[in-house]
Amino acid sequence: MTEISLVVGGVVALILVGVGTAFVPGIAPGGDAGVGTESSATEATVGETTGSGMADGETTDEQTTADTQPFVISIDNIEECGRTCRDVTSTLTNQQATTAEDVTVSTNLYAGTDTGGDTLWQRADTIGTLGDGESYTATIRIDLGYSDAYAVKQADGWILIQTTVETATRTVTFTEKRQVA
Repeated sequence: MTEISLVVGGVVALILVGVGTAFVPGIAPGGDAGVGTESSATEATVGETTGSGMADGETTDEQTTADTQPFVISIDNIEECGRTCRDVTSTLTNQQATTAEDVTVSTNLYAGTDTGGDTLWQRADTIGTLGDGESYTATIRIDLGYSDAYAVKQADGWILIQTTVETATRTVTFTEKRQVA
């Protein structure tokens, strides 16, 4: 029983490190996306939806690039707050030349390589107004349980992180797949 607890605890620790460095597609401390990582970003204006049935590597006309993304999210700090817990400080920056109104950010973490897996963790924050070039920084706690680690193990060690930034006029969704165990 103790060996199983240690293995599960180790998998959770790997997940948390992976999640902490993976909130934004292709951005990790040191600028390296890491091995076993796939990222994409899609954008839709109000009334449109982003495609969720896309094959790996497939793009649409709404696909954004790093040069044209209206928002950037960076990981500023990761602190351990327990064996299966991390406090992650991140910053959202509005890269548009206009003010973003009614800004909300939601993040979902799934076991597996798509959103059909178990939801391990989720959070939504209302930011409000974010001026052009303005940033918003927050520290959030990610605390996963042992059953979450088991779900990742059952998904061959894969997790999917999906972060959506929604404003009054547009929605941008960042998706990253990462093999953490």
